[in-house]
Amino acid sequence: MKNKLSVLLIDDDIELCELVRDYLIQNDYRVSVLNDGLNAAKEILSQNPHIVILDLMLPHVDGLTICKQVREDYHGSIIMLTALDDDIDEVTGLEVGADDYLAKPVKPRVLLAHIRAQLRHLEKHKKRQEMESIQFGNQCFVLNPANRTLSVDHQPIELTGAEYDVLLQLAIHCGEIVSRDALHKTIFNFEYDGIERSIDLRISRLRNKLNQHAESGNIIQTVRNKGYLLAR
Repeated sequence: MKNKLSVLLIDDDIELCELVRDYLIQNDYRVSVLNDGLNAAKEILSQNPHIVILDLMLPHVDGLTICKQVREDYHGSIIMLTALDDDIDEVTGLEVGADDYLAKPVKPRVLLAHIRAQLRHLEKHKKRQEMESIQFGNQCFVLNPANRTLSVDHQPIELTGAEYDVLLQLAIHCGEIVSRDALHKTIFNFEYDGIERSIDLRISRLRNKLNQHAESGNIIQTVRNKGYLLAR
């Protein structure tokens, strides 16, 4: 029998946890639940689940702290949840190593779609070991799919998993316009709803990081009403 994929759900909203747990179990996942952050880091590293769903605001230890504590040693995907409508929290969550970010209230089917997208990313990562590096920005930037790293003039640039996923898609189509819809569909495997801003946020953070090392102009260009273009 095929082993079930494991999810660790860490949230103090008991009603939400029960709803999400039941839905994921119905979809053939193995689910563990924690309702506070006190032992969360220890449990993440001990259980080593495929996916961690981590609430931002938790009793005892908050989600950002937990994410920072485990990110170096935990190599699965972390999906951050928050009830706060605050861009700063979203930026911070991605910067400390979250792979995805969803605002509450979240529908179980939407969460499941994001879980499946993250699992596909993990599977694709295993297949990238033979993929050649990709150069762009007058060949100053080098993206290495084998170990998911970016460097410029042999110096590493730190990216979150979320930022890397977007940059890889732009790099694969370097010099071509890639629409927001296409990025959203490829990364999350469902259509862009015209509201969700994860792609925009990732592009903004990537642009800031790349431009710090670019001699002139934006490495990631926005083409009005069409999408984004990564300069060769």
